[in-house]
Parts: sequence; C-alpha cells; structure tokens
Amino acid sequence: MSVICVIGTGYVGLVTGTCLADMGNTVTCIDIIQEKIDRLKQGILPIYEPGLEEMVERNVQAGRLNFSTSYSEGLADSEFIFIAVNTPTGNHQGSADMRYVESAARSIAEHLDHYAIVINKSTVPVGSGDVVSRVIRNNLKNENAGFAVVSNPEFLREGAAIRDCQNPDRIVLGSSEPEAAHKVAHLYLQLRAPFVITDLYTAEMIKYASNAFLATKISFINEIAQVCERLGADVKQVSVGMGYDKRIGHAFLDAGLGYGGSCFPKDVRALAYMADEAGLHPQMLHAVMDINHDQRRLIISKLNNLLGSLRNTTIGILGLAFKPNTDDMREAPAVDIIRWVISQGASVRVYDPVAKETGRAALERENINLEHVTFCSDAYGVADQADALVVVTEWNEFKSLNMQRIHDAMRRPVLVDGRNVYEPSEMDRYGFIYRGMGRATNPAPSILPSSDSSTEVSDELVQESLIASES
Repeated sequence: MSVICVIGTGYVGLVTGTCLADMGNTVTCIDIIQEKIDRLKQGILPIYEPGLEEMVERNVQAGRLNFSTSYSEGLADSEFIFIAVNTPTGNHQGSADMRYVESAARSIAEHLDHYAIVINKSTVPVGSGDVVSRVIRNNLKNENAGFAVVSNPEFLREGAAIRDCQNPDRIVLGSSEPEAAHKVAHLYLQLRAPFVITDLYTAEMIKYASNAFLATKISFINEIAQVCERLGADVKQVSVGMGYDKRIGHAFLDAGLGYGGSCFPKDVRALAYMADEAGLHPQMLHAVMDINHDQRRLIISKLNNLLGSLRNTTIGILGLAFKPNTDDMREAPAVDIIRWVISQGASVRVYDPVAKETGRAALERENINLEHVTFCSDAYGVADQADALVVVTEWNEFKSLNMQRIHDAMRRPVLVDGRNVYEPSEMDRYGFIYRGMGRATNPAPSILPSSDSSTEVSDELVQESLIASES
C-alpha cells in the first residue's frame, strides 16, 4: 500500500482521497482553509454525495484517512501527490483560471524533500502538465527532492461519484516519463479497469473531448425535442428508439433543461476557447452552448403561453440542484428560471430535498431578491395556491408524489415538466394542463406517405417483445 497526499478537499479531492484510502492506502487530504479542515475532522463534509459520509467516517476511524492544512505534514513520505484543486473559468471567456493549480505546485516545491510523483487530477487545459513541471522545478528548495508529473483526469459523476471511482470505465494516464505513469497505474490495479497510457497533452485532451461529446449528446436531443414538439412526435420514445443502436446508446439522451454543474459548462467553454486560441473555429461547440442556454428559456415561453402573463402569479419550482443526488448549484438551470420568472412579476415557491442551503446561497450570489422567493419544506407546500408548477430537477421523490393532492392544492393546474418525469396521458387524467419537453399533446399526422405494403403488428406481439427485451 502507498502513502498519498491529495491537495484540495472539494468534490474531486475529497472523493478521490477517500476512495484511495478505502483501497488500503494511507491518505492525507490537505486544504488551505482551516475551517474546512476543522469541519472535516468533525465528520462534517463540505459536499453532499450519497455514501461519502459513511466512507469518510470508516476510513478516518481506521487511521487511513487524515485531514490537515500543513503541506509539510501532507507531503511527508508521500509517494504520490494528487493536485485536485478548483480550476474555474478565468477572466477571458472560457479560459481556465490556473492560479490554484500553480499555487499548489509552488507549495509542493517548497515542502518536498524526496522523490514523488505529482498527479494532475484537476481538469486543466492542454499543456498544464508542462506548467506544473516548470513551477515545481523553478521553486524546489531541497536538493534531495525530485519529481515526475502525470495527468490522471477524473470522470466522476455527481450523485454517483463513489461508484464511478470504484468501478471506472477507464483510467487515463499521461506523462513524458512512462515509468511514472506505470507506477500510478499500480495504484489502480485492483480496480481491474482498462488503462489508457499516453502523453500529457493527449491525456488532458481526453478529458475535455469526453465531456464535450456528452454535452453535445444532451444538446442534440434537446434540439430534436423541439422538432418533436412541433411535428407531434414524443422525444422520450425517440430517445428509446435511438438508444438501442449500439453506436448511439441510451446515456445522455434525456431531453430536458440541458446540462449544468461544475464540469460540462466549464469544460465546453474551455475547449472552445482553446480551439479559438489555436486559430480554429469550433462551430459545433458554440452551437452546443447556445442550445443549452436557450433550452432554459423555453420554460418561460411555455409558462407565458399557458398563463398569458406571469405578472402577479405564483410559480412553484420543484428542484434547485443542477441534477438529483447532489446539492451542487453550479450552473443550475433553476437559478436562471427563478431570475426570469421574478423579472416578469411572479413570486416563487421552491423546494429541493437536499439543496436547501446551497440553493439559497446560490440565489443570493446572483443578487436575486429573496423577498419574492418562499422556501418550502416539501413539494405539497410548493403547489399550495400555485398558478403553475415547474419540475426543474428529476429527484426520485418527485416521481412518487400524490399528484391528485398536488392538483387540488394549486390555484391553476398548470404543470410544466422540464425533465419529462411524468407521462402526459396520466397527468391529463388528473386534470393537469401538462407540457413536457418535446412531448406533443396532440400528435400530428405522419408527414410520410402511407404504404399499402406495411405490416400490421398485434398489440399482443408488441407486448411480448417488450417483456422479452426487458428481461
């Protein structure tokens, strides 16, 4: 087993450090914020992630996981040093702010007194491995210190991070020193995942290309959803039909309000910026971003079409976090929707099962007047005397609500389903005026000519086929 230091106790750092400790290694997670470390020592986590709190507690009690603000303590005897600090968008549109990465590299150089492998876990622009190498080399204080730099991008999904960490699809390692990359690979051997070992630049690009592709799938299906809605098709069934094609797959084909969070928005912007700086014209990446932003505005358009005007109305918002199973409000669609609704004269009632405090803080950061926002303790409170209800986050809790009770509590039974959680026909039976994303209420006739040679398939045969495919 190895001695490891992880710099940064944010989402990536805390999950990575905890999982490495759970694999039997001795891990010290360091952060420069004393209050954060004090709370972690008390078992109070800065993020919500299913299963993480229990795993942290277990490994702390076993003596494998420690927290500190001291680089000297964290780096002592460490064979591997992971940099997992924040890389927010910089001053230039899309550029990555590297100050935290460079600060971590300088601190490593100042305190390192032996050979260690420095591993970039943060999402960093192509060429950042060279930057880290240069900063450490230029600031080394101890003549006994030596190092190699390896890029090891993370592919963690919020809400499923522990599972992703313990069962990765692949492990990407890039370095100009192959021996160092192979040593890092030994850390992960017990995970039995495929390895991609390459150079620094390629490893860094794999991360950006992966996230940009997934964001593209989301924007693609959202554009298809608009076409479906206009022509009378159901995008959920379109997605199912597409997904059975092995070349396409079902993942990331859920039409809705688009992507948010800390990765996709930032990484697509950063990749577009890198392409622009290289003298290219990344048309598709810009289109992906435009579609994603416009998707949120569709909610306001639907509300206005259904209510006539938002002035003096009460709009209920179900969900604040950018996705379920997290309290992360970064780039959350709810923030834009609430801002726009209030700007048109409405008041808002909101509820999220987890993102209560982070949601309130996010709205305050965006200077949204909280006098117009009521935070409710459950979904039924949100529906009380509401003129419309908007599903923004697809929490499982919302899928099992008593919809008759929701309907009866509302002043006007308008339901705008931004995540296609509910079936239109079922909501119609409850008496809702329902609008989903890409789900036409009155299917249009086919635009294709009819064919006399078409074969009629019985309902029984279709049902048998469905049962067989699900088993």
